[in-house]
Amino acid sequence: MMFHLDALAGLARAHVADARRHLRSDAGYTTETIVVTALLATLALAVVGIIVGKVLTKANGIDLGG
Repeated sequence: MMFHLDALAGLARAHVADARRHLRSDAGYTTETIVVTALLATLALAVVGIIVGKVLTKANGIDLGG
């Protein structure tokens, strides 16, 4: 589970680093676009974390009769 969150966090960091490079080179991205993209990525990570937590809670609640 943590691997998935680590991978998503790595992707988010890479996206932010890429956005910063584009911001410095003035490739046409506005600050507003970068901020909105960062917020959407953050919200997506939060949603994935919530879903993973709920799925794991349900999976751990399954009685396997052992």
